Amino acid sequence: MEEFAQELVGVVCRFLRLKEWRETHSILIGGGFRASLLGQVAIARAGLLLKADGHDVELQPIRHHPDEAGLIGCARLAPSWVFSGHRGILAVDIGGTNIRAGLIELNPKKSKNVPAAHVAAFDLWRHADERPSRDVAVKRIAEMLRLLIHRSKKDELRLAPFVGIGCPGIIRDDGSIERGGQNLPGNWGGKKFNLPERLRELVPAIGGNENTILMHNDAVVQGLSEMPFRTKLPQWAILTIGTGLGNAHFSSPVPAK
Repeated sequence: MEEFAQELVGVVCRFLRLKEWRETHSILIGGGFRASLLGQVAIARAGLLLKADGHDVELQPIRHHPDEAGLIGCARLAPSWVFSGHRGILAVDIGGTNIRAGLIELNPKKSKNVPAAHVAAFDLWRHADERPSRDVAVKRIAEMLRLLIHRSKKDELRLAPFVGIGCPGIIRDDGSIERGGQNLPGNWGGKKFNLPERLRELVPAIGGNENTILMHNDAVVQGLSEMPFRTKLPQWAILTIGTGLGNAHFSSPVPAK
């Protein structure tokens, strides 16, 4: 634990030397490591070491469980029309070891923001144990989404025709992966493969409308799950520790005086 805490301090210090991170005072730790007791103790220890070294930065685990943070964050990817007349969306969180798909209920408490969004149904596939091909993995994701659509009808949860996806790597505007997907099953990089387009072909139209499918970097999406709770922080960041190490930095608009 001490060795890992020291290594984590080293990683954090390298990021804090970047121009974009210099004024960062809060760093969240997401990913699978945050779920373990060892991980939480190591995170707390690293925070103390940073303070002892004179760094004015707070280190803490991400609020939501790692199995849910990347799914809940997908609600922040949705366009504004999704929140009118719909009670839920579909979300996918793709990792180097697991793929998660979830049915996200939006605003069950009818609040004005998305903070109340929660995971109403959830499926996890540990693809690393099976080492599937890329095509097999894509078909399995589509099947997971089809089952969740069926579940939404059973639960009378009106879904928006929207699917949000968090995926490792640098994601181009068209949804293809520029680089960083080396831990995924098969070759996911290059412009010839586009997961949102493939899923649009495989997943039935929700409510008779063409599905809008949007994919973003998984660390960014996990960070988005914290947006409702970070409104008073001008700069904050997230590190996700799992099969790989992900990172994202956020700058919030400064309220006018």
